[in-house]
Amino acid sequence: MNHDINIKALRNNCFRQSKVPGEFMLQLRVPGSLIDAKHLETAQHIAQTWGNGTFHLGMRQTLNIPGIKYENIPEVNKYIKDYIKEVEVDMCDVDMEVTDEGYPTIGARNVMACIGNTHCIKANINTHELARKLEKEIFPSHYHIKMSIAGCPNDCAKGHFNDFGIVGIADMVYHYDRCIGCGACVDACKDHSTGVLKKSEVDGKIEKDECCCVGCAECAIACPTSAWTRNPKKFYRVLVGGRSGKQYPRMGKTFLNWVTEDVVISVIKNWQKFSAWVLDYKPFYIHGSHLIDRAGYQKFKEMMLDGVELNPEAKVAQRIHWTETEYRSQINVKPLCEHPAAGPQD
Repeated sequence: MNHDINIKALRNNCFRQSKVPGEFMLQLRVPGSLIDAKHLETAQHIAQTWGNGTFHLGMRQTLNIPGIKYENIPEVNKYIKDYIKEVEVDMCDVDMEVTDEGYPTIGARNVMACIGNTHCIKANINTHELARKLEKEIFPSHYHIKMSIAGCPNDCAKGHFNDFGIVGIADMVYHYDRCIGCGACVDACKDHSTGVLKKSEVDGKIEKDECCCVGCAECAIACPTSAWTRNPKKFYRVLVGGRSGKQYPRMGKTFLNWVTEDVVISVIKNWQKFSAWVLDYKPFYIHGSHLIDRAGYQKFKEMMLDGVELNPEAKVAQRIHWTETEYRSQINVKPLCEHPAAGPQD
């Protein structure tokens, strides 16, 4: 490969190095995974004009066009100017100057989301609207963050394996007079959720163990008389510290529960400040979960909740114990804080 090519600069420009010397793959951001279908023509034009005729649906819900020659990158960047403006500035209200130079950074990864309640009967929230609001808070930035938004605790968006997983949950309202005691909700909760419902031995109505309800709304979906309904007030669960990877993948844990959208946005606003503090104001690629490990959960909690006004229903984890899967050799392993190695290119 031509050693004059600055691979790191191109990576920040959202072009990924290919195994074919001199070729790169462009990643078009799709915040919240929903855009106007007309933009598929943009991907098609790039693929057929400068790429190899194919495009890949990226693992972080980006539109990836491989096979772009290095010498064609400036022309591609000029072509995607309108796309970036429409998707980032017009759709997400991101505060950025759009130029002929393409994307200014890849630091904050594309915000992923499931289809949400614009379509899915199980979803409790509009995932796309929230994703666009959060895109505004994290992009552009050289500080790394991976985030995914799920419409319900089924977590099709895999929020448990991101730096931040945001899950829409519902505060369920029971209308006693509507209940016919059929037990459909009990069966649904037992089969698909946490089994917190049971029929009363007194009157055949429904009793609920409030401690373990995850706000999935399976009861409302199953009920034939609308005896269970979602409280119109939207709530969220925020998971942190999840990651994939070769050495020590792990599933994220609950940081916040029953918080409102305002709280979620306020917390995410603090991420860059927290990242900068941990990295001594020198951004480089590193999993957000590793930053939490370096700082310790208590310091992370302190900084992420700085200036955040919690809603009355909010719950905050006082401590978190993660369980990792260890794949590294135990011979000559340095402490984690000395391992700022890059993770997978996703």
